[in-house]
Amino acid sequence: MRHFLAPAGSVVRTYATGGSPRSRLGPTLSLEHFVQRSRALSLYRHILRATRRIADPSTRADTRRFARQEFERNRAVTDLDHIRYLLSTGKTEWESMERYIDGL
Repeated sequence: MRHFLAPAGSVVRTYATGGSPRSRLGPTLSLEHFVQRSRALSLYRHILRATRRIADPSTRADTRRFARQEFERNRAVTDLDHIRYLLSTGKTEWESMERYIDGL
């Protein structure tokens, strides 16, 4: 990192990546997007944990693969209503799948 004097006498930092000190994290999420993202991650983790109860290893792997593909397929969705819909239907589908798993 190098320091340069700005016209007003203050120090300006430059970084090796280019010029301005920007966030590498991407655009800032709104509070509602942050909450929905948290709910999506929570549902995904819940599904992965629950798949441990599936006795057959290939069925367990297929279920995890399917869940990951569905979450990845909808990763770019930004419309809050659509995100809520996806979470609601995903949760409902998983609950019906859990009833099936528990019945085995």
